[in-house]
Amino acid sequence: MSSHEAAPPNEQTELVHQEAIEVAEDSHSGSVLAFIEIPRGSRNKYEYDEERGSFKLERVLYSSVHYPTDYGFIPDTLAEDGDHLDILVLVQEPTFPGCLIEAKPLGGLDMADEKGPDFKVLAVPVDDPRYHHVQTLEQIGDHWLREIETFFDTYKLLEPKQTEVLGWHDEAKAREMIARCRARYREARRT
Repeated sequence: MSSHEAAPPNEQTELVHQEAIEVAEDSHSGSVLAFIEIPRGSRNKYEYDEERGSFKLERVLYSSVHYPTDYGFIPDTLAEDGDHLDILVLVQEPTFPGCLIEAKPLGGLDMADEKGPDFKVLAVPVDDPRYHHVQTLEQIGDHWLREIETFFDTYKLLEPKQTEVLGWHDEAKAREMIARCRARYREARRT
């Protein structure tokens, strides 16, 4: 079982799920809950193990690059690769593994890796005044977007793994992916 597949819940996991439900039900905000696994600037790839309720170091990046954003997942989602839906949160300062951030989706990066399609939502923190004016990917700026693309294009070059960056999509596509991944998660929990 992948570390993100629907696992038997523990107390900590249940608290995260409840918080995700509360944020998802706050329909006027349009925000989602991001569960951070990897802080901005890190070369360590951490993964949250839901069964154990703790983090593990999955690997250290082989290349001399670091994560350009906080990186995590949206709880109560299930992407096509069998993991929760990935989310990138633009932060001024790195947070920490396990940090919950209420985030506003702006769009998403369409990718593929050795496991298949690998869509990543790009969002900004709701509670950071520096991003209150930001409503679209275009307002992030081309350089930020190219920096993120370059990271995902190159971070596995020295590993025996492949990635392909397919391009950016707008907020509507990101929200569509979030809705589909939430539905897939609910269906997986029923079976």
